[in-house]
Amino acid sequence: MHDDATGRTIVAREPRRIPWLDIVFGFGPMLPIAAGAAVAWWLQGQPLDYLVALCTLLYSASILCFLAGVHRGVSFRTEGGPRLSQMVTMLVLYGLGLGSLFSAVLGKVVIGLAMLILGYALVAVLDPIEARSGSVPLAHARLRPIQMPIAVVSLAVLLWVKLNAPY
Repeated sequence: MHDDATGRTIVAREPRRIPWLDIVFGFGPMLPIAAGAAVAWWLQGQPLDYLVALCTLLYSASILCFLAGVHRGVSFRTEGGPRLSQMVTMLVLYGLGLGSLFSAVLGKVVIGLAMLILGYALVAVLDPIEARSGSVPLAHARLRPIQMPIAVVSLAVLLWVKLNAPY
């Protein structure tokens, strides 16, 4: 690191392999989403399935908003400064996460779940592309396509449970 009156120069090296902490903090947060879907499936048709789906939606929205923040955070250290793709991705992911929260508050859980499915699917598709251009860490090219389908499938299960609920 070089620090002078005009700023700071940082040289960083990213591994192509997925670091151990990325595995822990990448897959760990997906477990409550999968568990929520499994419990809602098991309880489907019972009044508690709504509560489980709602809690899982709220948790999933918080993780999606966090992922939006990851894009913004990486942009601070992107060579040449923040890129338009980073800002657009951050805003879209944050908007979908926040929109799903608003949908839940308005009692529109199905809409909120659909927004979350879209958001997590976008991360699975866009992060590998952005990793090649340096907009996100290189490891995301390998991590996101195996991490995000856990959320997408789990949220799709919740959506199916809600669409088939008797009430």
